[in-house]
Amino acid sequence: MRIMLLRPRADLPQIVNDPMLPHKAAEFAFHRVKEGHIPYDFAMDYKDHSKLFCSEVASAAYEQFGIRLWAGISHISSPGLRKWLSAFGVRHFETQEPSDLEYDPQLVVVAEWRDQATLKKDHYDNAATEVMLEGAEKGDELHYQRYLLPLARIVKGYSVLLNLVGKAGPIPEGMSATAALRTQDYDKRHKAITDRLSIMADKFKADHGYAPPYWELVKLARVAKEEAEKSK
Repeated sequence: MRIMLLRPRADLPQIVNDPMLPHKAAEFAFHRVKEGHIPYDFAMDYKDHSKLFCSEVASAAYEQFGIRLWAGISHISSPGLRKWLSAFGVRHFETQEPSDLEYDPQLVVVAEWRDQATLKKDHYDNAATEVMLEGAEKGDELHYQRYLLPLARIVKGYSVLLNLVGKAGPIPEGMSATAALRTQDYDKRHKAITDRLSIMADKFKADHGYAPPYWELVKLARVAKEEAEKSK
């Protein structure tokens, strides 16, 4: 796990005029949560704040006080990635990607914390995701068992009823039954790769005397993906 604390630069005109602006933005976000339920924005529309995805939590709050975070908006142009994201409900491919905030020139890093064990797992997850997206570019599909769809729709209906009384259901609000089944398929395939990748990475370390760098993890993940597909 990596936690980075970012704050607006002290020399920003908005901060010079009002040094309490970050506190006001945080207070705005806090009170919005206290006032009522905020649906998750699976479409990733950063311009519409009636629903929020992760990046919007910060950008919507600061926008109220004249600071537009995410100086650079990401353009997701890869056909394979767009197709997979569409399957999960994403509709906007020019959007605020979380990691891009680190490069916003309006902000400075004031603190950082890392947990090495969790960070290592994150590297494995990222390598597995990267090779899965390579497959998406080659035409790999996100599948689901069609015979499970009627049951998934019942579970979705139950989830909607729970949402109406302010509770979370098995299928998140805003996610369709088919998207939920595709998510299960993705998670299962991803886990099959990371399980094999973890074993391969341990062997690499034993053979070479050091942990595999990320580019080696990606190479190993490609092998792990092939093995996982053959074992189906």
